[in-house]
Amino acid sequence: MISRPGDRRFELSATLDSVEQFCAEFQLWRATACAELNAFSTELLLRESLTNSVLHGCSGDPGKHILCVLRVKPGRLLIVIEDAGEGFDWRAAWDWRPDVSEPRGRGIEIMRRYSSSVRFNRKGNSVTLVKRF
Repeated sequence: MISRPGDRRFELSATLDSVEQFCAEFQLWRATACAELNAFSTELLLRESLTNSVLHGCSGDPGKHILCVLRVKPGRLLIVIEDAGEGFDWRAAWDWRPDVSEPRGRGIEIMRRYSSSVRFNRKGNSVTLVKRF
């Protein structure tokens, strides 16, 4: 992934505690950097993608790390999450719609509903979410 001037790059330990702490810090940053963004839906996108990276990409291994890049552009926020995992076949999962009672499998649906754009890399270990405001 290519970093650009103005990007905010973060490396998180692959733990749910790190996700929780990062989301709290993100809300403080969001309130000043792009206050027009809906706080709930933006944090939901961030939390879902980071949690998926912890649980699936890094298999909960706290020795692994997750890269998160935030980029504010006029009228939008880009969130890039990348882990060192094997990735997954997002193409096969794209059209699957989980039942409301399913405890798992809602990540792509959440991303699709709450972001303006969802892009996975070919390998399936990186996602770029665009949230317009």
